[in-house]
Amino acid sequence: MDKRQQFTQPGTRQVHIGRQPIFDTHGDIAGYELLFRGNTSAVEADRRDAYATSQVLVNAFTEFGLDEIVGDRMCFINMTREFLTGELILPFGPESVVLEVLETIEVDDAVVAGVSNLVAAGYPIALDDFVWGSGHERLLPLASYVKLDLPSCDPERLDEQLAFFRSFPGIEIVAEGLETLEHLALCDRYGIELRQGYVLSRPQVMTAACIPPFKSHRLELLAALDAAHVDIDRIVEIISSDPALTMRVLRASNSAAVGSIRRVSSIRQAVMLLGLGHIRRWTMLMNVDDVAEATEVQLTNALTRARLCHNLAPRFDSDPDAAFVAGLITAVAQLLGISPSSLVGHLPLTADIGAALTRGTGPLGRMLRVVDAYERGDMAMMGFNRGGDDLTGAVMDAMRWSAQTVAATHAPAGHEEVSWSREKALVAW
Repeated sequence: MDKRQQFTQPGTRQVHIGRQPIFDTHGDIAGYELLFRGNTSAVEADRRDAYATSQVLVNAFTEFGLDEIVGDRMCFINMTREFLTGELILPFGPESVVLEVLETIEVDDAVVAGVSNLVAAGYPIALDDFVWGSGHERLLPLASYVKLDLPSCDPERLDEQLAFFRSFPGIEIVAEGLETLEHLALCDRYGIELRQGYVLSRPQVMTAACIPPFKSHRLELLAALDAAHVDIDRIVEIISSDPALTMRVLRASNSAAVGSIRRVSSIRQAVMLLGLGHIRRWTMLMNVDDVAEATEVQLTNALTRARLCHNLAPRFDSDPDAAFVAGLITAVAQLLGISPSSLVGHLPLTADIGAALTRGTGPLGRMLRVVDAYERGDMAMMGFNRGGDDLTGAVMDAMRWSAQTVAATHAPAGHEEVSWSREKALVAW
């Protein structure tokens, strides 16, 4: 279990992801396969469909953060037909990710064309559980990896098969399903480059608590991104109105797969850094990954704190947008039952926001202490407020703004943007 998240607070949910190492010939970890897991005790995946793939992607990139799960190593992720043919667009670049073609996929012209496009874009391809005569031979010229369930291979044909695979330049063999020392010896005998199986390491289920975005916000964001003339201000407004969406955008923009090392101090900067195309794709995956939602009260409280920080920022000579981000992260951390500092390493925050959240220093740190004191009713600590000004006006504005923001995104079911079904969202995609 991820040590950051051992308990689920009210209004949050637990997300899970399986991770099994892939080793090289020296016994070092060369990469990880990321696996769908519905709960902490799941030994095997109980589904391998677009929903499962979407959950793995959303959880890996926007809940945990890819760096935390795989570090600087490659990760192998199962792809369903929808992702291979382009029906569902991948929301990340090819860096650090290997796309696995499941053995259950029928390799027809559409799949070959889709995989060819992915390879042309730089994505490495692995053929999972390769079986002769399945039609997956058509993808060998495009593949970087072939995964063989070694225990089920015909020993009398293994020499011939491995020689054939290696006739394609750039292909590496991954022996999977290894359960005994004899299987490892067989890998050594044939010089198989990569190894995976229970004899080396069983999958580890990682668990974290998260705050799910409101479904209405996801659909509203998708509608705004689909508009004939995309309004950046509206995009930023929708994301800012939902703490979970904000955290996912920040984590996604920090992902190594996006290829960025820039720091941000506002939600607008994170949106521009990630790009509208990536945000649209992540939003689509979140609609496929149809999950439970946080409560309106918790959402309102989190937004109230963020807005209050925004309002107080000028009194501390701080940027209001940076103050909003700092306040929102502290509210999210409180909901998750963790410290704000534990989130900093997974978000592309500027140094002043990071210092405020980890050490409580700088103008933003002083501002956060005032907000904390107000929420505790600690009047003595209110001396940190510059000039000793009354906070009533700032607090009332924050409460009014957050209530109006939440109410505006919970329109009646007939509201055009909010009433979309998942099927309509998929058609819009």
